[in-house]
Amino acid sequence: MRMGVDYYPEHWDRSLWEQDAKLMQETGVSLIRVAEFAWSRLEPTEGRYDFTWLDDAIDTFAKRGIQVVIGTPTCTPPNWLVNAYPDVLPRDEKLHPRYPGIRGHRCYNSPSMRHYSALIVEKLALHYANNPAVIGWQTDNEFSLNECNCEHCNARFRTWLQEKYDSIEAINAAWGTVVWSGEYSDWSQITTPLGGMNYKNPSFVLDYKRFETDSLVEFQQLQLNILKKHCPNHFITHNIWSYPMALDYYKLCENLDFVSLDYYPSTNPEKAESSGYSGALTLDLTRGIKRQNFWIMETISGPPGCWMPMWRTPHPGFIRAFAWQSIARGADTLVHFRWRSAPSGAEQFWHGLIDHSNVPGRRFEEYRGLCGEVRKLAPLLEGTEVRGEVAILHSHDQYNAFQIQYQVDGMDYFDNLKTIHRAFTKLGIVTDVLNESDDLSGYKLIVAPSLFLLDPELASRLETCVQNGAMLVLTPRTGVKNLNNVCWIQPLPGPLSNAAGVTVAEYDPIGRDVHHFSWRNKTYSCSQWCDILTPQTAESVAWYEDDFFAGKTAATVHKFGEGEVCYLGTVPEEAFYVDFIQDAAVKLGLQFISDLPEGVQISTRVKGSTRYLFLMNLTRKEQIVTLDRVYYSLLNEREIGQVLTMAPYAIEIVELPMKST
Repeated sequence: MRMGVDYYPEHWDRSLWEQDAKLMQETGVSLIRVAEFAWSRLEPTEGRYDFTWLDDAIDTFAKRGIQVVIGTPTCTPPNWLVNAYPDVLPRDEKLHPRYPGIRGHRCYNSPSMRHYSALIVEKLALHYANNPAVIGWQTDNEFSLNECNCEHCNARFRTWLQEKYDSIEAINAAWGTVVWSGEYSDWSQITTPLGGMNYKNPSFVLDYKRFETDSLVEFQQLQLNILKKHCPNHFITHNIWSYPMALDYYKLCENLDFVSLDYYPSTNPEKAESSGYSGALTLDLTRGIKRQNFWIMETISGPPGCWMPMWRTPHPGFIRAFAWQSIARGADTLVHFRWRSAPSGAEQFWHGLIDHSNVPGRRFEEYRGLCGEVRKLAPLLEGTEVRGEVAILHSHDQYNAFQIQYQVDGMDYFDNLKTIHRAFTKLGIVTDVLNESDDLSGYKLIVAPSLFLLDPELASRLETCVQNGAMLVLTPRTGVKNLNNVCWIQPLPGPLSNAAGVTVAEYDPIGRDVHHFSWRNKTYSCSQWCDILTPQTAESVAWYEDDFFAGKTAATVHKFGEGEVCYLGTVPEEAFYVDFIQDAAVKLGLQFISDLPEGVQISTRVKGSTRYLFLMNLTRKEQIVTLDRVYYSLLNEREIGQVLTMAPYAIEIVELPMKST
């Protein structure tokens, strides 16, 4: 467990390198990430490589005991490459090239981009393979889909489809192209979504999104093959960029050693409390990609400003508190972006730990203290991990399918997942947010939000979990389509109808209208969607209170094997989820805290029989937390009573007694 910073030696006069290295050493920084945007300095003209400046910089920091992660510079193709090989540039839906001026201007299927990317990565790998200061690599920077329509993407898209479907007849059948006379009679007729994606066949668009992910994965794999060949003792990671994301992170990260995340919690007061909950979901999602601990490769050091107007400056304690939140939810290393604010370029006002004044200030001193705390507790936390008893399912395919066809005004797949996760977080229940294709055995509670795309294989796996004793929670728009994005011709929830013991007789996309339903003699509001349910073998447990379906079933529970399936036919307010989850937790024997103050979070890291509890006040106000006993604070080296008063952004870490067996 260690602390680092993102550093750009090419931006600074060499006289600053030694000063910075000395101050980093004194502060507790033990690693830096470099070079991910430095292609033009590493290869100033085609075939002329210059690594001497980077050698000198790495040597300067190595002498201070600071290790190095090198970012491959393929996010920023240099001007000489773009000018000489215009196929590098992606083309939009009207076939216009997207010119430089911003990073990420490259087509993943461009032969020139792949060729010259492989060359620069191999040169770097060979050069730094045996440098003792270099410990690992970051591929590129914040990959995302670029929706390119160039000739190379068109040709590769056809090949991709041929490999998946084998024949024109198969693709016509899978996509239902008979609608609007869209049938193909020759592979040459299939193109990327020229003209844009509005009103195009949703099966076609979803496959195009999948193709885009696979193209990017291939582009990254070129780099992985080179790095693994020449640097077998180095780790390889990639810094993903938050959620929601059309790019399939599960595929992207499959062959990486671990995942890294760029995490920027909002500093604005109106988002002060909600940001902590959104961040908790992002961190849990990141941990779930490979079901292991991860790195933070960038996180907040000052007010961000570049792609949007500047945010508020981090309130005292904010940087420290959200760093500990990251550790509490599985981060093993924290790299802050950036050491010093840039004097030039688009990100001049994406502030670093040190401002343009070059005078360390309040934020820097807070970071210095954080480094000391992490160094102090690292021996205890080393080798610990986060383990949840609850699984929430997530899918980039589901997200993309909902983006392709918005179901109703105000309905958003990821926002609804966020609301469910926030309810668990408010109760202090640690969740694993997992790819829907993951092994789910061992979880007592599985929440599967809106399985819009549902095939019999996933339905069967979920049925098995329930039969073995799990509780499965389903929500509206489950079982609507198969994986080709074509509607099932059977009652909803499609392949899960038998396990749920209920069918949807009719539905009303109510959007932003507010309706009400009753559950356990209490009334809750709901919006977005109302499934009017007909129980088959399930029991009705909630009923609508208004509109033409007043009195009709809104939710059911079905005993199935050793477990049960709960079907929620509407999208309720958060208060319902909190009550519903508490009820489920009591039934399943899950520990929870019913009176955790708003904005206060807990998490645990475990190793063997040892457990560490993190209590975090991620708000600007003082909060009072009631504990079950007196604990000893490992962070502050003092006893804390059962009634704990937490200052704004306060953190406490305690060792929990062993669980009784």
